[in-house]
Amino acid sequence: MSNQNLLTTPAPGYIEKKPVKFSNLLLGAGLNMFEVTTLGQPLEVVKTTMAANRSDGFVSAMSRVWGRGGILGYYQGLIPWAWIEASTKGAVLLFVASEAEYRAKTFGAGNFTAGITGGMVGGLAQAYATMGFCTCMKTVEITQHKLAAQGVKPPSTWATFANIYQKEGIRGINKGVNAVAIRQVTNWGSRFGLSRLAETGIRRMTNKEHGERLSGLEKITASALGGGLSAWNQPIEVIRVEMQSKKDDPNRPKNLTVGKTLRYIYGQSGLRGLYRGVAPRIGLGVWQTVCMVALGDIAKEWVEKVTGEAVTAKH
Repeated sequence: MSNQNLLTTPAPGYIEKKPVKFSNLLLGAGLNMFEVTTLGQPLEVVKTTMAANRSDGFVSAMSRVWGRGGILGYYQGLIPWAWIEASTKGAVLLFVASEAEYRAKTFGAGNFTAGITGGMVGGLAQAYATMGFCTCMKTVEITQHKLAAQGVKPPSTWATFANIYQKEGIRGINKGVNAVAIRQVTNWGSRFGLSRLAETGIRRMTNKEHGERLSGLEKITASALGGGLSAWNQPIEVIRVEMQSKKDDPNRPKNLTVGKTLRYIYGQSGLRGLYRGVAPRIGLGVWQTVCMVALGDIAKEWVEKVTGEAVTAKH
């Protein structure tokens, strides 16, 4: 064998780290921005409103949101917090998940286990790097309606941010970040596994068990089932909202932790209270799937033209 072949041929068992390309980052940010600016934020607002006001049903929550500013009430927290989150969380996930997946494989993990590990570690990094303060500020804006109800104009989003930072520092603007981290880790782990399980079932039903290409509808169905069923962890989302909420409640304990918040919500609203907002969350998961899968191919072609790079990220 020539020296040239020795240099270019990977050794048996060689594990290659997936490169993080600019085209992948641009694709993820573009799809996330589209998703949140269309139906994503309205569903997020309704979900958060139901989680914060646990006596509300879906219709009454929508009415409450409408009362905060008509159609604009459904887009509270979009600019800048939801946009910052949407444009950065994909980059954090890709960088960290790529490294974590590679490390898991070096320890002998298979593709499936390494994929789940990468997603879970990436989700953890998302929470602490960018999603913690973004979800906190979105929730503050959505639940800070007491002033408006009294006829007083609430402070601007930046004034609110500055006020929380001056009073409580970094901890204040990252309130509930541990709950966000638990949500992200369990989301990615279950979504990856459940989507794969749904895909296996669809392949059996359609006689495509030997790697044949799934249709767009079949891909959307598998991912939507994975995303929708991942809402089993809605209690941690309700806990996150309660920890970040500006809702005035004299019975709420001070210095909330995840455990204290769980006990408080269960004592106030029982098991049903812990699953408030699950319907819009399932809807949000389905919409995210439609955006990523149905629009992914169109966006992929456009990004490849703009950057001149082949997009390798799965969407």
